[in-house]
Amino acid sequence: MSVAPAPALPANPLLDFSGLPRFDEIRPEHIAAAIGTLLAEAEAALNTVTQPAFPPEWLALSRTLDVATERLSRAWGAASHLNAVADTPELRAAYNAALPQVAEFWSRLSADERLYAKYKAIDPTALNAEQRQARRNALRDFVLGAAELQGQAKARYTAINERLAELTQKFSENALDATDAWGHYATASELDGVPHDIQQAARAAAQTEGKDGYKLTLKIPCYLPVMQFARDRALRECLYRAYVTRASDQAAGDLKRYDNTPVMREILQLRQEQAHLLGYANFAEVSLTPKMADSPAQVMDFLRTLASKARPYAERDAQDMRDFAREHLNLPEPQSWDWPYVGERLKEARYAFSEQEVKNYFPAPRVLDGLFTLARTLFEIDLREDAAPVWHSSVRFFRIERDGRLIGQFYLDPGARVGKRGGAWMDDARARWLRPDTGALQTPIAQLVCNFAEGVDGKPPLLTHDDVITLFHEFGHGLHHLLTQVDERDVSGIEGVEWDAVELPSQFMENFCWEWETLRHMTAHVDTGEPLPRALFDKMLAAKNHQAGLQTLRQVELALFDMRLHTDHDPAQDIQPLLDAVRREVAVLPAPAFNRMAQTFSHVFAGGYAAGYYSYKWAEVLSADAYAAFEENTTPSGAPSLDIRRAYRREILQVGGSRPALESFKAFRGRSPSLDALLRHQGMSGHASAWKP
Repeated sequence: MSVAPAPALPANPLLDFSGLPRFDEIRPEHIAAAIGTLLAEAEAALNTVTQPAFPPEWLALSRTLDVATERLSRAWGAASHLNAVADTPELRAAYNAALPQVAEFWSRLSADERLYAKYKAIDPTALNAEQRQARRNALRDFVLGAAELQGQAKARYTAINERLAELTQKFSENALDATDAWGHYATASELDGVPHDIQQAARAAAQTEGKDGYKLTLKIPCYLPVMQFARDRALRECLYRAYVTRASDQAAGDLKRYDNTPVMREILQLRQEQAHLLGYANFAEVSLTPKMADSPAQVMDFLRTLASKARPYAERDAQDMRDFAREHLNLPEPQSWDWPYVGERLKEARYAFSEQEVKNYFPAPRVLDGLFTLARTLFEIDLREDAAPVWHSSVRFFRIERDGRLIGQFYLDPGARVGKRGGAWMDDARARWLRPDTGALQTPIAQLVCNFAEGVDGKPPLLTHDDVITLFHEFGHGLHHLLTQVDERDVSGIEGVEWDAVELPSQFMENFCWEWETLRHMTAHVDTGEPLPRALFDKMLAAKNHQAGLQTLRQVELALFDMRLHTDHDPAQDIQPLLDAVRREVAVLPAPAFNRMAQTFSHVFAGGYAAGYYSYKWAEVLSADAYAAFEENTTPSGAPSLDIRRAYRREILQVGGSRPALESFKAFRGRSPSLDALLRHQGMSGHASAWKP
């Protein structure tokens, strides 16, 4: 009697590198099997290239080791991406089970003295310019990865890396869970003043749970409009208190279980211990080694210089709000939960428009069409929708071509939802690479993620102007990754770019959100289809720098806190006194004693910006100065000239990390960057060219 063969198990999608990631097929149970297989392959490759007889040659190392580690990176990147945008208990458990193994391998790889010796032995004269830069970066990273440590010190360093991977993941989970676990079921009267579409979305959320009323959450598409528009002061206080105490010991009731305080303390202690093992005085010195900035002192001097320029404007902004609140809103002593509401009402009174009025002109599909039209013009590319497996029905996929040739592809995941990390970001799913194993050119793929509100009443999602700026920002990151012409993976696109320069292309794109010729082609009223009126745009432009002083000081506050946290703070001590001290130095609007913003400061504790949050302001100087070149080089119609557009693409976007960022900036601008353009763009006059990066 013959026995029918058992049905073949479907191939693990995480092990398929033949095309696009099979996001729709990846399941939690695939992670352990795939990562185990790829770790074994990478381990075997490492053992091969570190044998004494293996030649210290760039292509030989790349064909063996880089091919194996790139496969591991892509598979783990797909799992990490799903963990951020489609979190479930099962996926989280599978991801966390594999995390220590992955962290241990990368830590050991970066500390392998045998591999370090191979890279040191490579003849740099046999390399091209891209490979030489990648080798310089690799040698630096071996030192930072503990390749020069021995014995107990190296073992301890590796153990710290593994523990930090677990802790930063736990920080993210606590922040997400604390956000998702909170809800307030408001009455219709409490929502007086809140925009209709926000109310409808809140009503639908409550109905989905079988509840009465309107479910308010701490997701930004819900939280921010309520804080800006709700007339009910008690409601604003309720949401504010919940938002700023998330994942802390100040949270209400059972939500204290997500307290990140002990996680943060251990993260800081371990970072400091790592720095000392490497021979640095503090973690900030380690963090700055691969960045443009030279020292923590230089960064703090930069931040304080910027604060001194912004402070008079911030003090005027604060006084204007206090006067307006007292005279027009019957709020003689505004509190922290009042400021967004007061600021919005003051803007409406001063400039005669509201954010809600503007929002109606920015349906998401129209904005995206306008963004793509701009990109086609600026960078001589074509963009069109493409097909790919996706992780959620709202995700779209696009391809970029030039002269009929594929340059890169990207996913766009725009909407906020439960199980998706807050904020907005760009990740690389695959880097451009002239593959050493096949000789074929691998094109790059990016993932652009936002958290916009969904559409209601059968209408498309409506974006605030801030949402539009966010979309342009993340698209700028995407362009940096996708338009590269560098063939060496480790320095192509965003790879190898100094962290304090990586925001240049993203912040550069934000400037176009304030250009009439751009905005008028990307607006259509959701009900009438009429474009944004010029009169309304002029009001928006007049209000562009509304409270720019306060906003600048807020960013300086966060950046200075981050830098001091990693320089002169004792990790064994509570961080709140340090944050309070920074606020006393910088802020002009006091925060309440219960505010625990740091407990959800994911950029620093889980997002790669530790002792690096200053990068946003640092790169904003570069981006403003770069955009000034577009303002200075125009056609008779006022559009940026073809020469300047091509120069930006050639000297900034296409070179990726193949040379130091300052060299790229100078190649484009013809000089070092200046703070002047940023101050001018933000309405804060004053010559500040004494600052030098």
